[in-house]
Amino acid sequence: MTRELAEGETVQFVDFKDRRYLVTLKAGGEFHSHAGGLSHDDIIGTSEGRILRSTKGGTYLVLRPTLAERILKMPRGAQVIYPKDLGPILMMADIFPGARVFESGVGSGALSMTMLRAGAHITGYELREDFAQRATNNVTDLLGTEALERYDVQLRSAYDGIDETDFDRVVLDLPEPWQVVPHAAKALRSGGIIVAYTPSITQVSRFRDALSDNGFAMAETTEFIQRGWHVEGQAVRPDHRMVGHTGFLTSARLLER
Repeated sequence: MTRELAEGETVQFVDFKDRRYLVTLKAGGEFHSHAGGLSHDDIIGTSEGRILRSTKGGTYLVLRPTLAERILKMPRGAQVIYPKDLGPILMMADIFPGARVFESGVGSGALSMTMLRAGAHITGYELREDFAQRATNNVTDLLGTEALERYDVQLRSAYDGIDETDFDRVVLDLPEPWQVVPHAAKALRSGGIIVAYTPSITQVSRFRDALSDNGFAMAETTEFIQRGWHVEGQAVRPDHRMVGHTGFLTSARLLER
């Protein structure tokens, strides 16, 4: 069944040069760019995938944005984890519907949004109030207020300890994740998984040492690099630009004590 576009919904306009614009539909509203304008009333109540002509004769493809597209365009305070790493984190942490996840820090909420949409229940620690509020706003914009029932962000440092226990997963994106490992060992259930995103290999080394010292096993560190391809008829070649190094992902499992 086709779900019609509704007022208050965020849509994406894609022009003939593949420029993309995120717009929230509003009755009586209008979108304008150098290629002309579109009336929101002509879009509300219709289906996505349509090509519309602007007041200047330009064309726009109207679509619902993917999660990756939302993350790259959403308001941010902290640097977000890019989509090329968000997918692997879901797999490495084995996020499943109903999973109890501890996350620190939440930053702008890109990772929170990804795990919440996969069905997780998240307890997040964040030092900065503005980051916590930005993450909560971004989660609400994407998933609605209902998602906040599964999203508890607290203003505190994970370096000082984790009060809650029996988590299925711990996911870390902070400068010194090795400081959290002893706390994570107490907060995770036996067999639970810890994953850390770290930009430098020296951070990885200290994190791996802490894992070994605190009852974790099966540690793995991976770097993901994304390269697109230009395909136009028989002209096929790697793209000149690529998304190279962003960070390392390290995972491990907690042994029974």
